[in-house]
Amino acid sequence: MGVVEGRGLEMRQWLFLRRFSLWSMKKEPDLESALSRNRRWIVNNQIKNIILRYPNNEIPIHTLQNKFKTLDLQGKALNWLSKYPCCFQIHDNRCRLTKRMMNLVAEEQSLLDSLEPLFARILAKLLMLSLTKRLTVLKINEFKRSFGFPDDYILRIVPKYPNLFRIVNESGRRSSMAVELLHWDPDLAVSTIEASAKKLGTPPRFSCSLPSSWVKSWERFHEFESIPYFSPYSESRGLVEGSKEMEKRNVGLVHELLSLTLWKKFSIVKLGHFRREFVLPDKLNVLLLKHPGIFYVSNKYQIYTVLLREAYVGSQLVDKDPLVIVKDKFGELMQEGLHEYNQRRCQLNVEKRRKKGVPLVSVDDGARGRRRSRQVVDDDDDGGGGGDGKVGRLFDPEERKRFYRVLFDDDAS
Repeated sequence: MGVVEGRGLEMRQWLFLRRFSLWSMKKEPDLESALSRNRRWIVNNQIKNIILRYPNNEIPIHTLQNKFKTLDLQGKALNWLSKYPCCFQIHDNRCRLTKRMMNLVAEEQSLLDSLEPLFARILAKLLMLSLTKRLTVLKINEFKRSFGFPDDYILRIVPKYPNLFRIVNESGRRSSMAVELLHWDPDLAVSTIEASAKKLGTPPRFSCSLPSSWVKSWERFHEFESIPYFSPYSESRGLVEGSKEMEKRNVGLVHELLSLTLWKKFSIVKLGHFRREFVLPDKLNVLLLKHPGIFYVSNKYQIYTVLLREAYVGSQLVDKDPLVIVKDKFGELMQEGLHEYNQRRCQLNVEKRRKKGVPLVSVDDGARGRRRSRQVVDDDDDGGGGGDGKVGRLFDPEERKRFYRVLFDDDAS
């Protein structure tokens, strides 16, 4: 009986995985690479933000150790910090950011100050896209990092534009606090598609980024393009649910939302949280999968993500936002420190082996061994969040929460 039940469980798990696989498209290595997020980068960015919130931008090691659970980490904080000497400086059992890291922090802060007018424009456009021209603060907080908004955008940006925004809270509950649009700006009610068409002097149209061999997909795309473009900023009440015109409008709205983000990608789960506000279909994944020339849908790490194809060449963004460039510099600095740490550890291991009289391996064998060693270290540090697709991990609720926190948490950008 136990064998039968076991086989039944395996079959249900297989069917579950099969249903999951139908969500995503044929995998494309370059775009899958673009969807990869460095677990180490995310954690170190969170540690950086924690340190900056403490007096004199220093935090006791034991305090940071207590916060490791919230960072989903195990082990000693001191061991983790020591792997990134270019980012973190340890002294008297306290941790602070290095001078090079503080320079990057200053550069990012300066950018945030200069980009305030842009953030106001993006926030206004998001409100203009919404049905009621109003979004709750809790909902905005879900995607604020995707658009580059600073943590204090409510205090920093909203009060500076009293002609555009106001804070409303009719029930008095924190959860109902919302930002409302006060003024409709026709200059902002222009989608990326429309702006591009105006520059080229052509009718608004989507671009299709598919190989010429995808004949059927191209045929469907041409059929879709024969339907007149419907601006996502236009009133949609007159459109019939399920009609081709409504589909055109929905595709345009998702395209516009993705165009406004830093990395031109979005969690489909988070996007689905705004179905009511943006009047999106219940089966959003079906809509996205119907248009592979415009969107790329992936289930990397069992987290469903939609990416705007035209925004990428290979695995690289065509146009990098200044904030993305600064974040890339942080990643480079982190990798530099990790390389130094690995080099020192390798030298120490060589010395230990020499003292014990253990024969040293060849250069090639050593390189392979170091690669294997680094992979083991990466796996341990990631807490098993490598997304290897094993059935056990997929069905572990805590593991699924880990993937969500790692890739799409508010502090993950």
